[in-house]
Amino acid sequence: MKRSCSSSGCYFWLMNMNMFLLLLAVKSELTTDFYKSSCPNVSKIVRREVKKALTNEMRMAASLLRLHFHDCFVNGCDGSILLDGGDDGEKSAVPNLNSARGYDVVDTIKSSVESECDGVVSCADILAIAARDSVFLSGGPSWKVLLGRRDGTVSNGTLANEALPAPFDPLDTIISKFANMGLNLTDVVSLSDYEDGTLILIKELHQQLVKNCAHTIGRARCTLFSNRLSNFSGTGAPDSTLDTDMLSDLQSLCPQNGDGNVTTVLDRNSSDLFDNHYFENLLSGKGLLSSDQILFSSDEANSTTKPLVQSYSNDSGLFFGDFANSMIKMGNINIKTGTDGEIRKNCRVINS
Repeated sequence: MKRSCSSSGCYFWLMNMNMFLLLLAVKSELTTDFYKSSCPNVSKIVRREVKKALTNEMRMAASLLRLHFHDCFVNGCDGSILLDGGDDGEKSAVPNLNSARGYDVVDTIKSSVESECDGVVSCADILAIAARDSVFLSGGPSWKVLLGRRDGTVSNGTLANEALPAPFDPLDTIISKFANMGLNLTDVVSLSDYEDGTLILIKELHQQLVKNCAHTIGRARCTLFSNRLSNFSGTGAPDSTLDTDMLSDLQSLCPQNGDGNVTTVLDRNSSDLFDNHYFENLLSGKGLLSSDQILFSSDEANSTTKPLVQSYSNDSGLFFGDFANSMIKMGNINIKTGTDGEIRKNCRVINS
């Protein structure tokens, strides 16, 4: 006789099985207890410093999550986004310049870790732990972070411009950029979120990981969505998929020829909580960025991302579970282990 189970019970069983398979797949390279002997308190130290940063500014949760995402999409998860210097460094790339933030918080975390465990913990691993803690401390799910990454020595701004999804990208381009990282449609929807205009990585992927993840928390600049407020795509009118009340509010906030650096929340009415409200907004035409709303309103979305948006809007547990799995998957992109790379003493510069 076939044993039955409730839909929620079956889901969580499948979620745990998927988590187990993901852990098994990367066990040979990364482990959850990598610093058990060499730096046993590293997770406590990172959690403490992230909590301090969020107490000072809740928006920092989105910024730290975004750093991890932008790091992993360029040269893999190797801390290369943290390196200073060079006109072609990742910090100078369009998606990051005057937009990516949180470097000082990472410096503080690294200093605290180095005080206890000199030359042991990589900057790449610190980003991974800080991203998890940012999500959890914002009300989202937690997960066991796989550790053992080493830091890269090259920061590639040209690649960052090519590889990172942009707020103006059409849906097929966004899907393609995720696919190039080994991520699927679930990842695109689950991890969809921007902060200050670039993908931040805060939402997960039921089957394989990223796209608009961090938009459940964070803010974006007028310059990243003002194209929707008038003469959208040369039509002479605003974006028809944008809620009319929200359109009026945004036109007042971001007038033509106004300051493009003025910001507003990505997730209307739920700006500082990691939840599924972002997806509810998409159903009512309240996605801030064009790259958000196309997940639900574009013609291509009907056969790709729209069903996932609807599922996540109705089931926060499904979204949380998928997001956690997606973060684990994303965190394993092109990692450096063993003797590859180095353990940077200062996250901003390679070791001398």
